[in-house]
Amino acid sequence: MISFLDLKKLNASIGQELADACKRVIDSGWYIAGKELSNFETSFSEYCGVKHTVGVANGLDALILTFRAWKELGKLNDGDEVIVPANTYIASVLAITENKLTPVFVEPDGHTYNLCPVGVEQAITPKTKAILAVHLYGQLADMEQLSRIATRHNLILLEDSAQSHGAALYGKRAGNWGDASGFSFYPGKNLGALGDAGAITTNDDELAQVLRALRNYGSHEKYKNLYKGVNSRLDEIQAAMLSVKLKYLDAQTFRRRKVAQIYMSNLKNEQLVLPLPHGVNPVDLESHVWHLFVVRCKRRDELQKHLYERGVQTLIHYPIAPHKQGAYPEFNDYSFPLTESIHDEILSLPMSPDLTDEEALAVVAACNSFSENG
Repeated sequence: MISFLDLKKLNASIGQELADACKRVIDSGWYIAGKELSNFETSFSEYCGVKHTVGVANGLDALILTFRAWKELGKLNDGDEVIVPANTYIASVLAITENKLTPVFVEPDGHTYNLCPVGVEQAITPKTKAILAVHLYGQLADMEQLSRIATRHNLILLEDSAQSHGAALYGKRAGNWGDASGFSFYPGKNLGALGDAGAITTNDDELAQVLRALRNYGSHEKYKNLYKGVNSRLDEIQAAMLSVKLKYLDAQTFRRRKVAQIYMSNLKNEQLVLPLPHGVNPVDLESHVWHLFVVRCKRRDELQKHLYERGVQTLIHYPIAPHKQGAYPEFNDYSFPLTESIHDEILSLPMSPDLTDEEALAVVAACNSFSENG
């Protein structure tokens, strides 16, 4: 079976470095808010080209706490509208509603599956205060256009960079386009910890200061609490793991792009819609880091069964749109035809830095053998 993503194999290649980093933390006797966290925050800030990285417990907290910090700073208030792509993972929406803000869903661009700037413009009302741009599947949203829109309408621009570590436009990386950005380091991400972990990046000194307090019970100084904060700290062991893995991120991204190139050049089944539109360079060497390689097929379930029978593991990211989830009955009657068709048709093919050319070509052969007649 060709695995969708074999984390055991991926981490084994740097296993000794990870073990040494873990032992270093254990031997230090300091497990929370120590030098490992500080070192990683500095390294990740340099990598993204930003002034501040604030490590937190997970990617959802990164988004929740950022919105919360803006509320503490008086930049957002209960009920304010936040524009968000309708086809995102539910975490993006949870971060909005957890802060008593109002999500305004917008259909994505039909080719990139990211926020459509035209749709954003049309969705802006006097109550709109922020845009949440999700870099889905590893491809940057059209941040140049979204930045212009945000500036023109005096809106906060937050990036959800959970799937886009290292992606860039014009040399400017994910995490450095918006007023802030939330990252997830869930183990399956391009930069993944060995447990839950997340971070916020920003160039805003005041925002970073508030975030550092919010993640630590609302406190900058022990036993003095300025805010009603939470406990959401990136621990020393995960920070140490991430410092090791950050060194290999660019090389792994290079390999992901090679795998994507194999797919884009050899997938010929007309039943499959490939990630990028015709006439566009199939592997953009800057803006896409290929966290996922997602195809669309109207017979998605049949295709998935066909591939499994030929030894190819696939996943669906994600089968149900946020507005159709049981958690949000108030949105269940909303209609977003493109979003709903995307969620009904998408299938993620195996994608990993450890995937060999031979394995990628085997995936291609299995896809190309999927006939119109079943």
